[in-house]
This record gives sequence, C-alpha cells and structure tokens, in this order.
Amino acid sequence: MNRNVGIALTIITVLCCACPGLFMCVFGGLIGAGVPLSTTLNDVSTSQTLPASYGFGLICLSIILILIPIIVGFVTLRKKPVVENESVVVPPP
Repeated sequence: MNRNVGIALTIITVLCCACPGLFMCVFGGLIGAGVPLSTTLNDVSTSQTLPASYGFGLICLSIILILIPIIVGFVTLRKKPVVENESVVVPPP
C-alpha cells in the first residue's frame, strides 16, 4: 500500500470516527455527571436527566471510535520489515 493512501485513510477515519467520538465523550461525561438536558418545543421547555449508564455507554463507545484512527494509522503508516529471500544463493566469484 502506498504511503499517500495510508495518510488519506488515516485522515478519513479521523474525520469519520475520532471527531464524533470526541463529541460523544463530552456528552457521555455530561450525562454520566447527571447534568440535566433541557429541550424546547413549541415554547414548552422541559428538563430531564438521563441514567448514568447511558453516559458511561457513550464514553465506552467513544473510546472505541477514537482508537480506530490510531490503529488504522499504525497499520498503514508503519515501516514494514524488509523480507530477505534466503532461497537465492549467490555463488562465490
């Protein structure tokens, strides 16, 4: 695989996985801390808290989403070891 393709895959996974993962981590922390969510619909405002387990679930999911670009970057951008072909024997001069 070409190095440019590896960089492009890493950037795409950062945009598709890590950015939403960071937002989910923030909202998961807020939900886990018990911060009430307020919504307004037709001039009617409601405020409620979600269970802390929802917040912890979002944090776990966000950690997985943040790890995906790290793994993709490591796999695609690492230096691959050079394989020496030992079956080819060069005769002495």
